[in-house]
Amino acid sequence: MNPRHYHASLLLGLSLTLAACGQQTTSTPATQSAASPSLSTQTDPVESGAYLVGFRQTPTTLGTQSLGTLSVSAQALTVQAAGGTIKTQFEDISALAAHLTPDALATLKADPNVEYIEPDYQKHALGLGTPPAVSAQSQAVGAQAVLGSASGETTWGDAALRVPALRSAGYTGAGVAVCITDTGIDGNQPEFAGRLKGFRNFTAETGRDSAYNLNDVHQHGTHVAGTVAAQYGTGSSHLGSGMNVNGVGGVASGVNLYMARVLDDNGNGANSDIINGVNWCTAQLKSKGGTENHVVVSMSLGGSSFSSTEQRAYTAAYNAGALIVAASGNWGTTVSYPAAYTNVLAVGAVDMNSQIAVFSNPGSKVALVGPGVNILSTRPLSQGTFVTASASGLPSFSDVSSTDPSSSGNVSGKVVAAGGSNNEFCGTGVRNTALSGNIALISRGTCTYEQKIANAYGSGATAVMIYNNTTTHDAPGTMTLTSSYPVPVVGLSKDDGLALQAKLPTTGTVSINNGTDYGFDSGTSMATPHVSAAAAVVWAAKPTLTPSQLTSLLTSTATDLGPAGKDNSYGYGLVNPYKAITGN
Repeated sequence: MNPRHYHASLLLGLSLTLAACGQQTTSTPATQSAASPSLSTQTDPVESGAYLVGFRQTPTTLGTQSLGTLSVSAQALTVQAAGGTIKTQFEDISALAAHLTPDALATLKADPNVEYIEPDYQKHALGLGTPPAVSAQSQAVGAQAVLGSASGETTWGDAALRVPALRSAGYTGAGVAVCITDTGIDGNQPEFAGRLKGFRNFTAETGRDSAYNLNDVHQHGTHVAGTVAAQYGTGSSHLGSGMNVNGVGGVASGVNLYMARVLDDNGNGANSDIINGVNWCTAQLKSKGGTENHVVVSMSLGGSSFSSTEQRAYTAAYNAGALIVAASGNWGTTVSYPAAYTNVLAVGAVDMNSQIAVFSNPGSKVALVGPGVNILSTRPLSQGTFVTASASGLPSFSDVSSTDPSSSGNVSGKVVAAGGSNNEFCGTGVRNTALSGNIALISRGTCTYEQKIANAYGSGATAVMIYNNTTTHDAPGTMTLTSSYPVPVVGLSKDDGLALQAKLPTTGTVSINNGTDYGFDSGTSMATPHVSAAAAVVWAAKPTLTPSQLTSLLTSTATDLGPAGKDNSYGYGLVNPYKAITGN
């Protein structure tokens, strides 16, 4: 999971005027919200016996009894005397993580110095697992419709945020730090050369303590980091089909990059680890004894459960001067935590046509959106899967997914409908000789992916395209198989699949490259580093801004999308760092 501590985001209600004119004012320290809103009926997983204990931070009166506040050492002794085992202590926020027996829990609940006890819930990475993907060509075509054309190292996300114009004007985020809390990073990836300034593992997993040895098994953190800080002109060796030789470029290629590994190999982590990671990020500030003038904490993770301890930690981070940016969450109806906390900037996701991503969680806390669909970025060396597909006479496909396991291959040829009821090609041992030597086009439906692919392969198909039969704009999720087939198999969205079927006869291309240093992913996890990096670029250009002023500037200069004004899907709109800096 992600270790966090002091995360600072920004209060969205502050005056836009102050931010726009760039004047620095004295910020009133934020206070934690007393409320513990329940944004979801679901709860996150938690290790048995794992709790967070919060002690009173201010003197109070209970009946006729006047209570002061306990010292840090007294807090620890209180838990130990009750029979608890302390995992970690958060000294600045009068809280700690501990394992408690039922008796210890009951004893502490009865202690008047204890304000609350809550489970040490787990959160998870907010990418969409095995990434949907598009070809390099489709990035350019899709982005050109609304956001500008991707080319060379410039991804469609870069183009959407006007990164080429920013770089031409010398705005790269130099002098500002972005500290990511995630699954780790491959420090050997050439795209991070000279930019990775710090790494620390906050999970209990062993053998994950070096940025230059295997630590990002999940791959999520390395992908997020590339969006922030991938270097121009320093491509890695194993490229995907059609990629520029120099790889990709980050939104803020000049920042100082830090990685707090707070999520484990499975992309999960406890709130206590996340708080530790945020504390470490905030400790990089000069005001906390570090070397950085400004720190943006980028959090592409989330969960459904409120934590008073986390809220205390983010309030402390905000008061220390950090800006916290967090993903709004995927496939839910409310903004996830930590994005939903006070003093955290919540980020939703849009696609290359400036439409809100179907998975992006809505809510009044959404402040900004960033590119979050089919985002090309870095992977740990030789660990990526690069998937592409296209067809003659059709626009670029909006979404392409792969199988697990998947077979590498680059196939071009005639596309043929597989046949059967609704083109589902179901039935054990079904064959169609028309597929021999051609690419099979099949609808998702009443039988398994395995059966469809086995039938197509048995019919001599050289590749397989399976289009969705439900969600119009999205390809099927990762198609998990029990067997591996020696032909490349991709998934398409329903509208792309039906358009291709209507276009037959035509030719197409399917390409899967395993073992690459790059790959695609989607999710509010991918939108978040775009916004975090944009914030860093603006902060570097306007270093006198407070976090609250920076937030107000970012929201007031965002490109309004969707309904006019702020709304629950797009917030204030697409972050626009160039306008925030130049006014244009």
